[in-house]
Amino acid sequence: MAVRAIRGATTVDVDTPNEVSARTIELVEALLDKNELSADSLISILFSATADIVSMAPATGLRGGLDVGDVPLLCVGEMQVNGALRSCIRLLAHVETDSARQDLNHVFLRGAAVLRPDLVEDSDHG
Repeated sequence: MAVRAIRGATTVDVDTPNEVSARTIELVEALLDKNELSADSLISILFSATADIVSMAPATGLRGGLDVGDVPLLCVGEMQVNGALRSCIRLLAHVETDSARQDLNHVFLRGAAVLRPDLVEDSDHG
C-alpha cells in the first residue's frame, strides 16, 4: 500500500454555508468514487479557498456531510493572483492506495474544469 496525493477543485455559485458544504462533499465523493477508494483510505486533506469564500471553511462543510471525523483536514487561503479563477475550492488529498501514481484520477468539477481541461471528463462539468 502506497501513500499517494490526489488533486481536485470545484467552484461555488454563491458563497453560502449550504453551497460550500454541498460542493465540498461532492468534490470529495467524486475523488473517492473515481479512484475506487473509501473514506478509510483518506490520510489527510488540505483545502484552499479563494478570498471570496468566507461563509464556511470547506473542512467544516465536509465534516458535516461525510464520516471523516478522524481524518486531519486543514484549510488555507488561496494565493491571490491576477486573473485567477474565483469562488474556487481546491484540495490535495493524501490517500493509501495500491494504484500507481499514473493511474490516479484527479477531479476538477464545475467551473474548476478550466484549471485542468486535460484531466476533465464531460460528466465533471456539472
